[in-house]
Amino acid sequence: MSRFCNPKLASLEAYTPGEQPQDRTYIKLNTNESPYPPSKGVRKAVAKATVDRLRLYCDPNATALKKKLAELYGAELSEVFISNGSDDILNFAFLAFGADGILFPDISYGFYEVFANLHGLPFQKVALKEDFSIEVNDYCGKGKMVVIANPNAPTGRTLTLEEIEKLLKANPDNVVLIDEAYVDFGGESCVGLTKKYANLLCVQTFSKSRSMAGARLGFAIGAPELIADLEKIKYSTNPYNVNTLTQAVGLAALQENEYYMDSCKRIIKSRAYTKKQLEKLGFSVIPSQANFLFAKSEKIGGMELYVKLKEKGVLVRHFEKDRIRDYNRITIGSQKQMQALITAIKEILGAC
Repeated sequence: MSRFCNPKLASLEAYTPGEQPQDRTYIKLNTNESPYPPSKGVRKAVAKATVDRLRLYCDPNATALKKKLAELYGAELSEVFISNGSDDILNFAFLAFGADGILFPDISYGFYEVFANLHGLPFQKVALKEDFSIEVNDYCGKGKMVVIANPNAPTGRTLTLEEIEKLLKANPDNVVLIDEAYVDFGGESCVGLTKKYANLLCVQTFSKSRSMAGARLGFAIGAPELIADLEKIKYSTNPYNVNTLTQAVGLAALQENEYYMDSCKRIIKSRAYTKKQLEKLGFSVIPSQANFLFAKSEKIGGMELYVKLKEKGVLVRHFEKDRIRDYNRITIGSQKQMQALITAIKEILGAC
């Protein structure tokens, strides 16, 4: 870091995004993007968002988009927050609600620890059980903000609504943030519980199930008091953080929501196929309700498989943490892409 930078940031370890190599064309199964394009309405919305409109500031409240989200999820306008991707919301939420400390799983989304360190917040990483599931009792009555991805990443495991409700009851004086980035692939959303529990913040994104990772659009639903806190931070940093094009395509996507839910069903079907094929090849595969699988083989190490797949033009995500270095996270692409993955793995294992 330069001599001009805040010394408190010297030890900060930044989040590492999934690689985006440009040297060749890859089958990208490493960043949990959707293999399916946005709907026709989204394309039309981009065409209608003329260059002339871009000279004007966007609606800082994203009013039309917020109204549609409220309608779709049975919420009031005061219960909906919209921002520049769910990462933006997580950042704001850590800053707003994490002063007493934060609890999150030791194997989960890497940005949680980054945000805690960025804001100088005390945190504790709670170990997952041997099967990578979450022990809810470990998060009860600790006097700290609780942050859980449901389904969890990179494992794909889920908590039930009953388990989430147990967390909410056990932590009445602290926010429980449920990160539902992957919920549309088989999980059960806890949005309905926001009407009952004032300490619940439910966060979702358009990046995964709605094929808009590049648009950067996320939303949260919670009690009006929590949403007001997030709005205050947003308006204290960048009130125009959801641009005109993103608002237009986000609204169009919600108007064609059935298209995206059908795409999720196709991904779920391909996930089942891929899991079955991997298990036939001797892989251990964690049960997943997300658009990825977490798998390992006794025949080949996680890093070696990642490297050999990359050589064959297939990208998966490998992590170097001790507990999971034998595993790779495999995004579920189209059926054709998953068949190509299985073929590549067969060739690699046959050469071992």
